[in-house]
Amino acid sequence: MGGEDVRLRAVVSLAQSMAAAHTPRESWRAAALGACEALGGSFAALSVWERGPGRLRVLVNAGERAEGEEEFPDEETYPVHEFPEITEFLHERWAGGGEPDAWVETADGPVGEDGAASDAESAGGGGHGTGYYHQRVAALRRRRRGCCVVAPIVLHGRAWGELYVARPVGEPVFGREDADFATVLAAVVAAGISQTERLEEVRKLAFTDPLTGLANRRLVDTRLDEAVERHRADGSVVSLVVCDLNGLKGVNDTLGHAVGDRLLERFGSVLSRCGAMLPGALAARLGGDEFCLLAVGPEADEVIRVATELCDRASELEHGDGVACGIASTGDPIGPVVSARRLFRLADAAQYRAKAARSTKPVVAGRDGEVIRLADSPPKSAHDRRRLRGSRP
Repeated sequence: MGGEDVRLRAVVSLAQSMAAAHTPRESWRAAALGACEALGGSFAALSVWERGPGRLRVLVNAGERAEGEEEFPDEETYPVHEFPEITEFLHERWAGGGEPDAWVETADGPVGEDGAASDAESAGGGGHGTGYYHQRVAALRRRRRGCCVVAPIVLHGRAWGELYVARPVGEPVFGREDADFATVLAAVVAAGISQTERLEEVRKLAFTDPLTGLANRRLVDTRLDEAVERHRADGSVVSLVVCDLNGLKGVNDTLGHAVGDRLLERFGSVLSRCGAMLPGALAARLGGDEFCLLAVGPEADEVIRVATELCDRASELEHGDGVACGIASTGDPIGPVVSARRLFRLADAAQYRAKAARSTKPVVAGRDGEVIRLADSPPKSAHDRRRLRGSRP
């Protein structure tokens, strides 16, 4: 098979791998690994240019990683002010249109007098300024890589970041044809990233409440099902806090819906802030004036403590009248929880009890026997049936 056919197949494979990705991380990894294989490299990285803080941030390191390199680093960044060529190459060189060219650098280039410049191996740039070039060379040598090819990625007509592929010492050095091919691969990666961003936006809209920015009921249902399955598998504590914001109808009727919406937004912020005290908790708006927190892992007492603080903070909101809060946790004596619906009914019944008693503190299923009976008994009214069946209008 000819070289052109091999490279065409590599391009198709890269595009297909990115199209099959379900998350941004999967897409980044597919891009790096696909480009690495297509160019015959041993290592590849994908980085994004963050204009606000003025830095390039590494999204993924794939292939044969050197010591200290993480696959998905949390904070591997390179300040642009240390590499002015980045700004020039990643913006000004094609301000009038067109696509940027990739370039090749080798470990045989000169190193600065200090001989130990900070890492810049995955930070993009033009590669032609002396200080920047020294940074690249030092990084290549330190990680025993003989050469690299760097291809800027352009998305929606703007510089997005860079694709970086390296070979180890002793392997053939990338040539001009490799750099041209890397430019093609970068364009394919850009198309894949654009698709991923669109899918993520669709997912975000599908699982996000537009007013508060919290998760919506659809996402809660999905996560709660997963949490209960985990509880059944390994006994993880699953806790659900259901809240009903008091007095919203009165605010809407007397002060207008704009004020009511601001109250919902402010409570959403309070809920998010309190939820952050429980690692991995999901804060959501179920609809109307109803909200919830889903926590997997923390003990019931910790969830109750956070819910109590939530009630205290809610009572301080302008135009608000506090919140009715109910809790159900598998860490309490509530009987077997074999379905998400069961946990939701218990939490909802506790919240209904809190509202009826105008309680300023959470009511907890399993610590109030009447809540269990309320959840298990047939609801007396249509409103009660709607509230206790685990769904919302």
